[in-house]
Formats: sequence, structure tokens, C-alpha cells
Amino acid sequence: MEKPHEQLEAWKLAMQSAKAVYDLAVGFPVEERYGLAQQMRRAAVSIPSNIAEGAGRNGAKEYLHFIGIARGSLAELETQLQLAVMLNFAPQDHVVFELIDRTGKLLTGLHKKWSTP
Repeated sequence: MEKPHEQLEAWKLAMQSAKAVYDLAVGFPVEERYGLAQQMRRAAVSIPSNIAEGAGRNGAKEYLHFIGIARGSLAELETQLQLAVMLNFAPQDHVVFELIDRTGKLLTGLHKKWSTP
């Protein structure tokens, strides 16, 4: 039986995004292994992790809190990806950009749904 967070499209896309970030970061220069690449991986993993944690909590207020954290991690990852493009570490048409855009829209929808009384 699927866990509640595994049914959420936002979680599924966030998981795909995290994998895409890991795949992308493999091609970064060696000196970035513990720099930008690691920061991107942490932010990417934080997104589905917080969606899952929020879904596993009791009550809308807690769920909303973790959706907010996931949205913050998504914004952090977007910034880091833009920097990676500026540094020529990543192409601006990489699939991860579409995945995080779609994830962001779904997180915004979840945030609106759970913040409405």
C-alpha cells in the first residue's frame, strides 16, 4: 500500500528532480564536489523529504509548515541551478528546470489548499 506522500504528484516530481540534480552534478568540475554540487544535492533532497514529513504529520498546520520548507528548498535549488548555468556547469535547457517548475506549481497549489480554512 502506498504511503500518503507517495500518492502526491508533487512528491513524485520532487523525487525525479532530486535524481536529475544528482545526475547533473556528476558532470561538475572536481573542485565543486564539496561546493555547489553538494549544496544542490542537499536542497534537492530536502524537497521530497519535507513533503513526505509533512504528509506524515498530524494536522493541516504541521503539513503546511513542511510544505513551506519544501518551497524554500525549491527556491534555493532554483538559485543554485541558475548559478550553475552562469558558471557553464549546466545547460539552461536541462530537464531539471522543467521538473522543478512543475514541482513548484504543485507545491503552491498544496500550500493554497492547506492554508485555506
